[in-house]
Amino acid sequence: MSADANRILIAEDHYVSRHLLERNLTNWGFTVVSAEDGEAALEILESEETPPIAILDWMMPKMDGVEVCRRVRAWTGRPYVYLLILTAKSQKEEVTTGLEAGADDYVIKPFDPDELRARLKVGQRVVNLERTLAGKTAELEQLRAELQELRRLLDKQTSR
Repeated sequence: MSADANRILIAEDHYVSRHLLERNLTNWGFTVVSAEDGEAALEILESEETPPIAILDWMMPKMDGVEVCRRVRAWTGRPYVYLLILTAKSQKEEVTTGLEAGADDYVIKPFDPDELRARLKVGQRVVNLERTLAGKTAELEQLRAELQELRRLLDKQTSR
């Protein structure tokens, strides 16, 4: 996995939960950035150094995790961020609400560390695939522009 996919945001207002997540993620090789509320999480996600993966608690002060998901998904022209909701909310309707808001995955507290790690590996794969696709798309756009220029020059040459 690329080093980029090892950066992760934790948005969790409960100190003990945040600290436990930070410790687990660091032990798994992630570089962790933390936020104590949804507003701070959104600021980090809007920054130039956006972590490509974010774990968002549903219930946080200032802005909940579901609203953070909605706002991130409303962005255009930015790299994809893999969003995982980590919450005690476990009703099917709540899971559906989180996923419809734009979360890529949903893990219920208390979480099983092995399950969370496996789901984050999925997130890393998705992020790496998205980055590869974005790079190939940019290459194709460059080739298309070069082809158009060659056609223009050829048309100019043949019209003489």
